[in-house]
Amino acid sequence: MTKYVVITGGVVSGVGKGITAAALGALLRARGYNVTLQKFDPYFNVDSSNLSPYQHGEIFVTDDGAETDLVIGHYERFIDGCLTEKSDITSGRVYRKVIDNEREGKYDGSTVQVVPHITDEILNQLLVFDDDTIVIVDVGGTVGDIECTPFIEAFRQLRVLRGFENVAYVHVSFVPFIEMSGEQKTKPTQHSVKELQNVGIQPDVIVCRSDYPLEAGSKKKMAVFCNVRQDCIIENLTVDNILEIPLRLENEGFAAAVLRRLGLEDRPADLAKWREAVTAAREVGNKTALRIAVAGKYVEMHDAYVSLFEALRYSGYAIGANCETVGIGSDTVTEENAEKVLSGFDGIVIPAGFGERGFNGKTACAAFARKNDIPCLMIGLGAHAGAVEFARHVAGIEKADSVEFDKQCSDPVVCSGKTSFKKGSHTTKVKRGSLLYKAYGEDKIKMRHRHRYEINKKYADKLEKAGMTVTGKSEDGYIDAFELDGKKFYVGVVFQPEFNARVGNPDKLITLFLDSCLKNKN
Repeated sequence: MTKYVVITGGVVSGVGKGITAAALGALLRARGYNVTLQKFDPYFNVDSSNLSPYQHGEIFVTDDGAETDLVIGHYERFIDGCLTEKSDITSGRVYRKVIDNEREGKYDGSTVQVVPHITDEILNQLLVFDDDTIVIVDVGGTVGDIECTPFIEAFRQLRVLRGFENVAYVHVSFVPFIEMSGEQKTKPTQHSVKELQNVGIQPDVIVCRSDYPLEAGSKKKMAVFCNVRQDCIIENLTVDNILEIPLRLENEGFAAAVLRRLGLEDRPADLAKWREAVTAAREVGNKTALRIAVAGKYVEMHDAYVSLFEALRYSGYAIGANCETVGIGSDTVTEENAEKVLSGFDGIVIPAGFGERGFNGKTACAAFARKNDIPCLMIGLGAHAGAVEFARHVAGIEKADSVEFDKQCSDPVVCSGKTSFKKGSHTTKVKRGSLLYKAYGEDKIKMRHRHRYEINKKYADKLEKAGMTVTGKSEDGYIDAFELDGKKFYVGVVFQPEFNARVGNPDKLITLFLDSCLKNKN
């Protein structure tokens, strides 16, 4: 029988439901259980594809090409598994499905309402997994928000439909500390739980986010007034490194409390890779920083490149390097000021993206790295910028450009691909002897893409004659990867390797890049 853990949030938004869900998934996986996760978001966008990075951070892409909320990336990294479009559900997706059903006459003329039609469709999105799976459901928003109401009602019904012993409710709340009076306040949590009880949900476990350790009196008070066992009041303190969270929650008995509620065995947990990662993070923290410039459009918004930053961290741990990333606004870089802006860095990453703003800055960054032999990894649009820069200034194709910005350009080094939008996992044929082959050790690799345009295969000969080596090709023959011989590390890839990085299993190309940066520094 499928088991469900429904995680809600209270008091304030951004309380950490997503990381709590991911950490629980990691703890259950460490016990040998089959686990998957779902995020239910109340916003009316159908998916994350059109959301601004300034508002919602990066768009994470799954193997099946779903454009999802960034928290899906945290789920994958923590459980070391691949999720699908089933894992990211929005109100827009649910309502669109109900409206489509109504237009097709599937409700036999019934008046379509939130209950039962919307709630039934929410449940339909839940009941799609195999038996013997624990489904962790992260409910977006905050209890009490009007947008969450249909979801909360559907998840209330879930226990009735699937059985009391097959559904556990976890509530993540914030416990503030009032500096002026020196008091820890449990009242916000009590009120949040009351909101849940008013709609028919009694939490089984309360995870308390706090900047300070929970006092014994606070745990007792919440247990009494929230009708929850005291050993099911779980402390989750603010940490500097989110990789510590699974270990801290394990010490608090979080997974054990959830398994007890679901009537499942609390098996020994293999958390070796988490302990190794936390130890590595502490050890590299004492070393001189390896300074990496990340030149993108949205660098002031950390979450816009969160998978990249996490991937760089994991690779740093793997080689014992203290990787310090510094955001450089690509729209502020020019050929004239590149030396001033980029000098002093041990390596440069030019990340993926869309749009013309900042593209010339990315080409300037690529040129600076090429001319000064600074290790450089160019990803997605960054690879497009590197190819265009090389074509213009080395291969003599002065009018080289991307059709993304100039539909009528005479030399479309970056052109429209065979498909209007390439998303998800695709195969790249790798050239033996290349850095790409050195990293992955395979003739064919499957990596995740998210781009509308390709590096034009028609220019491959001209680029190679000028000194560029094409090291990866798509099955359609487009240039998926390139490098420059004789450089410490100068590699462009149109796919996004950061999406494959995992705790304890970093991406190999990013690791090779950082290793080159470390050697360059030394």
